Amino acid sequence: MAAAAAVLHALVALSLAGAVAAAGRGGEQPLSRIGIHRTTFAIQPGASVDASPLLLGLEGQDREWVTLTYNNPKPSKDDWIGVFSPANFSDSTCPSESQWVEPPLLCTAPIKFIFANYKNLDYEKTGKGSMKLQLINQREDFSFALFSGGLSNPKLIAHSKRVTFTNPKAPVYPRLAQGKSWNEMTVTWTSGYGTNEATPFVKWGLQGQIQSLSPAGTLTFSHSTMCGPPARTVGWRDPGFIHTSFLKDLWPNFKYTYRIGHRLSDGSIIWGHEYSFQAPPYPGEDSLQRVVIFGDMGKAEADGSNEFNDFEPGSLNTTYQLIKDLKNIDMVIHIGDICYANGYLSQWDQFTAQVEPIASSVPYMVGSGNHERDWPGSGSFYGNLDSGGECGVPAQNMFYVPAENREQFWYSIDYGMFRFCIANTELDWRPGTEQYKFIEHCFSSVDRQKQPWLIFLAHRVLGYSSASFYVEEGTTEEPMGRESLQPLWQKYKVDIAMYGHVHGYERTCPVYENVCVAKAASHYSGAFTATTHVVVGGGGASLADYAGVRARWSHVQDRDYGFAKLTAFNHTALLFEYVRSRDGSVHDSFTVSRDYRDILACGVDNCPTTTLAS
Repeated sequence: MAAAAAVLHALVALSLAGAVAAAGRGGEQPLSRIGIHRTTFAIQPGASVDASPLLLGLEGQDREWVTLTYNNPKPSKDDWIGVFSPANFSDSTCPSESQWVEPPLLCTAPIKFIFANYKNLDYEKTGKGSMKLQLINQREDFSFALFSGGLSNPKLIAHSKRVTFTNPKAPVYPRLAQGKSWNEMTVTWTSGYGTNEATPFVKWGLQGQIQSLSPAGTLTFSHSTMCGPPARTVGWRDPGFIHTSFLKDLWPNFKYTYRIGHRLSDGSIIWGHEYSFQAPPYPGEDSLQRVVIFGDMGKAEADGSNEFNDFEPGSLNTTYQLIKDLKNIDMVIHIGDICYANGYLSQWDQFTAQVEPIASSVPYMVGSGNHERDWPGSGSFYGNLDSGGECGVPAQNMFYVPAENREQFWYSIDYGMFRFCIANTELDWRPGTEQYKFIEHCFSSVDRQKQPWLIFLAHRVLGYSSASFYVEEGTTEEPMGRESLQPLWQKYKVDIAMYGHVHGYERTCPVYENVCVAKAASHYSGAFTATTHVVVGGGGASLADYAGVRARWSHVQDRDYGFAKLTAFNHTALLFEYVRSRDGSVHDSFTVSRDYRDILACGVDNCPTTTLAS
């Protein structure tokens, strides 16, 4: 028994070690603080938790507020409330990792938690408290449990009655993405309906005209596809079914309406809400085009539970600013570290619910980051524990990307006058690799007369950053980053390269081989000189620090939450803005004025071969 306990604690320590390492760079998942595997039952006479209402979604809502009242005759400042789903969490046990390991009493982490004294200042004296918590429809019922013993040694002393939505299986949280062709939009959503129970589809068409039906494919993933703990243990939660439909042959710039649904075997239909989107412009079309870009947003809780207090305080502000300005946004690109689930799979549902007002209206494109992909021995370029055992599987399923191979997660987007080349920094990008060939092809294949604005996007900083954790390693980038790619950026005249990973904002001068080829400015005109590198990793996760010494190429730094916005007015005028999430103010900006002949012009290390022959 002692040996079995030692092995079990070693397994848990592995996942906690990953949480601690991630915490050093602002990526700790709060649920990892809970030692759910150490839980003991200590039902306390007189202790209680009551929830109201018990039935949610009576008017078709996907999220609702629940009022909790609770009592503990022996209160402590360490008492906390966990929200569990499914409600029968005490019936769940971990599958044994080996025959020598005895599974713990509980193997279900809560979907969120909050301390009992939150906004209840007299709780430690009276043992009584109340609060409101928000629930989203996540395919299962819920229960609330009151624990003593703190997060590290939980003692279950009371739990509530079951709370449920009227239809837990309902189709929810659609997210749009541009397909593999410019005139194709994909709709991905989540439900509790497998194909043996219902047929998924989308009803859609031009606004105000006859609607058509398009079928949807259905995917899911299992416990066995997770690479390690906590995703394989306390963090596992059934993801339900993920459906994707392809809406093809769109008319450029036209407004479409759509509605997700499932036809049951008896012929009845379960409908989701109705939404709308505007079709993308034709590649090269001269019209106003606006794209928002950021990384590392994560999710937060509007009810004040754990994440909002001390995990990702800027996430809600970023989300709210995007919703507020949605009429002036055509596409969103989230370049990695999407929701920081880190192996606690319930958080993917929470994230898709948070961004639903955005992702249901404009294409919400995503990239892969370390907190989605990295895990030892899983083929990731970095062998750390940042994904919490997910090794990319939830991200590849929850969001559609127009990649040839979704496991590789690199792809390009043609949006009007923009060409976006989106790399995957969690897989090898160096010369000779498959990804390097993709990057060069993405750059070389664009017609700059029709799509003058060439943008490179990646999660980790392959260019330039003054982050203290890079400087402590003796560098200002990911090792082998710009050394591998700067010849391509310069040769193909990439206008802007943007990154996440460093939680903050930084803009360089047009820089090549550590030298400012042109002076940093608020306006650039004429021939291309060098790529401007921008870090926009301040989407919401805990902010990073900058090194005390500042390089000449570093023009603007801002240790705050925010996002970038690119506006192409036409083929010759581009506006870049960095917007702070807390108030929507523009903290930094620059414009580019460039004719086609300026793109063709010869510059440093990008002059084509010429001949003296006539």
